[in-house]
Amino acid sequence: QVQLVESGGGLVQAGGSLRLSCAASALPFSNYFMGWFRQAPGKEPEFAAAISGNGGSTYYADSVKGRFTISRDSAKNTVILQMNSLKPEDTAVYYCAARLFYYSVYHTNWNYWGQGTQVTVSA
Repeated sequence: QVQLVESGGGLVQAGGSLRLSCAASALPFSNYFMGWFRQAPGKEPEFAAAISGNGGSTYYADSVKGRFTISRDSAKNTVILQMNSLKPEDTAVYYCAARLFYYSVYHTNWNYWGQGTQVTVSA
């Protein structure tokens, strides 16, 4: 079955960087938009970034634009989220997600999810 496995979370000071990875298996990778959502305690999942199947188009939430970069490696079926200039408000569990053909900012519209990885940014 389809699996999305995230890695790379951790604890970092404000202003620092982290690189999240998501490895996809049993998925026709190029047919799927890949995205990252994040969920802070007591809040709904929030869209962060997405990338098209061929990697040619990227989309970002205003809250992360200019600081986060999403990319994908089709040879490795992997999607990367490079996070720079991190802020305490970026603290959340980050989830990788896959959606067929197009992205959505609504988490309920995505087809597959990873288990999540914790990112904590200290002040």
